[in-house]
Amino acid sequence: MNTHPADAELSRLLSLASHELRTPISVVAGYLRMVLKDPAGTLDERYRRMLEETEKSCARLSALVAEISDLAALERGTVSFKMEPTDVRALLNDAIAGLSPLIDRAIEVELMPEPAPAMIRADKSRLPAAMTSILHALRREVVSSDKLFVNERVAPYHGSLASWIGIADADNIQAVSVSDVNDLTTFDEWRGGCGLSLALARRIVERHQGAIWSPVTGIKAAAVIALPHQGA
Repeated sequence: MNTHPADAELSRLLSLASHELRTPISVVAGYLRMVLKDPAGTLDERYRRMLEETEKSCARLSALVAEISDLAALERGTVSFKMEPTDVRALLNDAIAGLSPLIDRAIEVELMPEPAPAMIRADKSRLPAAMTSILHALRREVVSSDKLFVNERVAPYHGSLASWIGIADADNIQAVSVSDVNDLTTFDEWRGGCGLSLALARRIVERHQGAIWSPVTGIKAAAVIALPHQGA
């Protein structure tokens, strides 16, 4: 596997950042757990609540460090993928089932599947998790509806068949579902509140010989994903 020099430097930077951040975060988290284990009444409740919120933030930092480490491994190309024949509809259902509730509102995710079964070769752990991350990010950005749609269709991609997955709200799903590459632009993987989950998801999709885009129309809560049928 040929690696671009810039990619190699990025991988080294991410690995170093992960290593340097992991130890101090672990120390802080350890002391917080020790203090919070003290019997009730030994710690003022106001300070206990403050420390509990600090512990939650520390856990979010630990999760981000884990994402940095995973991203470094993907950039190095050292992550192994177990490719198996996978039904796209089942994969998407697993991705939707993996969504946790939003804190501030309820946004339903509805699958509009291809009538006939479509098979790809996929890592049945990594690809559904990547799709869950994408759905979670887009679901947070829905503003004019209480539902996000996931449309599945089969169409050509680079000379062979692929599953094209359009994701958008009710106002835009029809337009997104018939998009081709001329209607699409680079997917923004650096969205606030998502950590590095979208950067990881994009690379996982690409390791499946696929791609992810945004519509050129600038619809924020939308994406199009192509996953080739690789002799599944």
